[in-house]
Amino acid sequence: MSAVAAPLPASRVHFGWTAIVRVGVVQACIGALVVLITATMNRVMVIELGLPATLAGGLVALYYTVQLGLRPRMGHLADHSRALPRWIAGGIAILATGVIGAAMALHLVQDARWLGYAALVASFLLVGLGASTAGTLGLTMLSLRVAPERHARAAAIAWLFLIVGFIISTVVAGRLLEPFSMEALRRTALVIGGGCTVAAALAMAGIDRRIAVPAPRRAGDAGDFVQALRDVWHDDISRRFAVFVAMSMVAFAMQDLILEPFAGSVFGLSPADSTRISGVHQGGALVGMLVTAALATRVGTVTSWARWGCVASGAALVAIACAPLTGSLGVLKLTLLWLGIANGCFAIGAIGAMLGLAQRGGAQRAGIRMGVFGAAQAIAQAGGAFLGAVASDGTRALFGSDLLGYGSVFVAEAGVFVVAAVLASAVPAVTPRTARVDDLLAAGA
Repeated sequence: MSAVAAPLPASRVHFGWTAIVRVGVVQACIGALVVLITATMNRVMVIELGLPATLAGGLVALYYTVQLGLRPRMGHLADHSRALPRWIAGGIAILATGVIGAAMALHLVQDARWLGYAALVASFLLVGLGASTAGTLGLTMLSLRVAPERHARAAAIAWLFLIVGFIISTVVAGRLLEPFSMEALRRTALVIGGGCTVAAALAMAGIDRRIAVPAPRRAGDAGDFVQALRDVWHDDISRRFAVFVAMSMVAFAMQDLILEPFAGSVFGLSPADSTRISGVHQGGALVGMLVTAALATRVGTVTSWARWGCVASGAALVAIACAPLTGSLGVLKLTLLWLGIANGCFAIGAIGAMLGLAQRGGAQRAGIRMGVFGAAQAIAQAGGAFLGAVASDGTRALFGSDLLGYGSVFVAEAGVFVVAAVLASAVPAVTPRTARVDDLLAAGA
């Protein structure tokens, strides 16, 4: 092993704010593409095509489940590769291909149902592959190449851009989908997919040019992937945090596939209108993230912001369940805004803690730790999305009422958020620490 002669200036080791924003652009692309799958296309499957919500939930669960094995693998790759920017840009291209394929497959379902189903499965597998690659490697890059005292703000930027991607996608889709047709859906997917592919490629081009990136370690130095995975899982703090991530994301994902169908069936909104109202929720999340980014370094810890964000999210879901009783669309928008703000606080707290905990024990295992956290998130989102869809089908059939069916699911989801808040109490507080230049250089020593 070679020795490090002298520490490099921090500007040569750590990303500046411009580079962090460029990683944020990738997050925006992920958000813009995923929202088409989980919101717009899900609503089209359930309402316009009349497919069971369970089928739509199963497809989204497949997209998340495929990430269970891929995210740790991608994290392990990050611990050995200097080509993260190229892998990230390629991941966005794969994700966009899957989204465009899904839009085309939905049209095929109308004419050749089983062939369309097969095309949907293939498309959602591509979406899972692309999200695993771009998402895991993007967050690992932030953990490794951003100064630790900037982790909270880097997390805020990453998630703010993710929500900006959601908002831009819903605005663009709202315009391109009016009036609605399957051709309009395909055109929307092509426009957003192509735009995101180009934007990610430009954002990642030359991002490491001015950074002293550690040389990749030989496989023999790092050990086998399975052993590395086992070491991370046997770490008590990493395991506890992964369990918290899993429970909180089950609650978070349960709402994904039912908010727009709920707005369409209970409030009678069109596809374009329900897509726009989804933007209210995302706008609230943007507000919550800004507030958390501004206050998290002064008030409490990122872990406490995650915990109280879970509590506030649960309360908002109970309010959404009661909103139809007022018969007011304005009340629905207000409760969705509340939910978005609470979700934003939770998201920044959770991702800030994730970036900090990924480097526990040094940079050598940061990638695979991020992969484990991402895998916990992915399998929880798969289970949560599928559970929400199945529960909405079951409760609507049981009660013979869309209002009671969806409302009971929202209340159950609120309970899961409260359980996640309790679990967060067992996770150590994560606070900014002083950056050390040799944290990163040690990986190439």
